[in-house]
Amino acid sequence: MILAACGNGGFEADHHWDVQDFSYTNQNNEKVNLEDLKGEVWLADFIFTNCETVCPPMTYNMTLLQEKLKEKGIKDYRIVSFSVDPEVDTPEALTEYISKYDADMSKWDLLTGYSQDHISKFAEKSFKSLVADDPNTDQVVHQTSFYLVNQEGETVKSYSGYEDVPYDQIALDIEALLKEGK
Repeated sequence: MILAACGNGGFEADHHWDVQDFSYTNQNNEKVNLEDLKGEVWLADFIFTNCETVCPPMTYNMTLLQEKLKEKGIKDYRIVSFSVDPEVDTPEALTEYISKYDADMSKWDLLTGYSQDHISKFAEKSFKSLVADDPNTDQVVHQTSFYLVNQEGETVKSYSGYEDVPYDQIALDIEALLKEGK
């Protein structure tokens, strides 16, 4: 942290992966597309509502991150959670799921409205992330990262979203990206 404070305050991307164009439906039954998010800094993750393992802690961790951003006075960000089980995760199911958490829903879109095959390909192309249906259960295999997306729609960093979440680093990176974009 001392080095970050003494540096030029610039943002160092780990990668530049273009997020593929999309237009999906959120928990409020509204369309959200990549164009809506251009010019914004946002965090993405992959979850599903009947997940029995990693999704509840990841969603809780994202709410803790929202609290950290609020404490630091960072307001210009969005969160996008992509369902990896879109046949089950209707807008109503997503609304019920997120209602169990203390989330600022004015900044958070939970998305559905595509096929399982589509989200698997989208996750791979846009986030270099695995999403795979487990044919033996009602569960979906997916990675547990939080992905930082810049104002141009590029995935630029990924962080653990499940254990040892680097809340302070994510907040610093969002703040640096926001400063660069002004």
